[in-house]
Amino acid sequence: MKILAIETSCDDTGVAILEARGRRASTGFKVLSNIVSSQQIHANYGGVFPIMAKREHQRNLVPVLEEALGESKLLIINDQVSIINEKLKVLKKILEKESTLFESVKNFLETHEKPAVDYIAVTHGPGLEPCLHVGVNFAKALSYFWNIPVIPVNHIEAHIAVNFLPKINGNSKSEILNPKTNFPAVALVVSGGHTQLILVKKIGDYKIIGETRDDAAGECFDKAARILGLGYPGGPIISKIASQIKESSIILPRPMMHSRDYGFSFSGLKTAVLYKVRDEHASPVVRTTGLSKKFIGEMCFAVQDAICDVLIKKTLDAAKDYKAKTIIVGGGVSANNELRKQFTKKTKGENLNVIFPEKSLSTDNGLMVAVAGYFNRTLRRGSGQAKKIAWQKLSVNANLRVGT
Repeated sequence: MKILAIETSCDDTGVAILEARGRRASTGFKVLSNIVSSQQIHANYGGVFPIMAKREHQRNLVPVLEEALGESKLLIINDQVSIINEKLKVLKKILEKESTLFESVKNFLETHEKPAVDYIAVTHGPGLEPCLHVGVNFAKALSYFWNIPVIPVNHIEAHIAVNFLPKINGNSKSEILNPKTNFPAVALVVSGGHTQLILVKKIGDYKIIGETRDDAAGECFDKAARILGLGYPGGPIISKIASQIKESSIILPRPMMHSRDYGFSFSGLKTAVLYKVRDEHASPVVRTTGLSKKFIGEMCFAVQDAICDVLIKKTLDAAKDYKAKTIIVGGGVSANNELRKQFTKKTKGENLNVIFPEKSLSTDNGLMVAVAGYFNRTLRRGSGQAKKIAWQKLSVNANLRVGT
């Protein structure tokens, strides 16, 4: 089975092709391609602008698709392909709100044959609605023209599912985790848009047990970096600076760390950073010279430390209460070195596995969509029934919840 997967939930344009062989728990995977185009333009504005991201997705999707097919050796050039008027009208209707993408798709389909893929998986939520529409409509257009069924994928589930891939290499092939020995699990999905704790009874069986009440952890990193004048995205910048500091004299709050539930709140931490910076700016010297390198370094250390403490404490509490055998961590913030280090340190000696994706798969990518698409197709809720739909029924749900 070959799955072509599309990811456009935020500002990363991803297309991947995954080959799966075998059945159920003995499935072997081979990654044929995983191409991601990141939109650097948002760094100039300190955050993602949905309409701008939508425009960039329209520009990027066909080139990324072409590269993914080429790397997978599935790209067949044929400039004799003709599109009858009836099909052209349908394609134009599907992509009526993505005129730039329509022209690119039309030109591509006129010069390439149908690739040997069995399914098209696509993220249909949650995420930024304008961005999701581009990817979903692109998938619908390809599904219609090539007559390939589509598999809708939940973005949060994809961040969980990618952890079940073996180490990625050119000939990746291995068995997935054995549900009998690794479940139940608690998944922490943490990014710029989401911070959720999810009980995973088995692949496809999810229940949200806690989430942020305001800012996501990744959003807190971004806002703290903006307050410090460090640029966007904030997480990698703060992590890099913090890694050069051994300790900090700055004390920041750990909101809700000791609450009796599994909820999160990071808006208070962001506000505390703002007040600390304002107090620092009250100094005549700082008003003249700006924040010192020492202050910025210690603040980065303190911010990262506070966020990691809260995430780890809540996750370990949930794992204990639900008798989890595995902790699964996913999302962009899961690439943070200190978070990985502290999770490993604080679970050492415990009868508990902690699983992180490869760092290249922490941020949004098409491969995670392909893996989730495979599980949705074959293992969804243990039924073995196909979760594939006709392209006409595919729709966007920007507020989609995992477990629904």
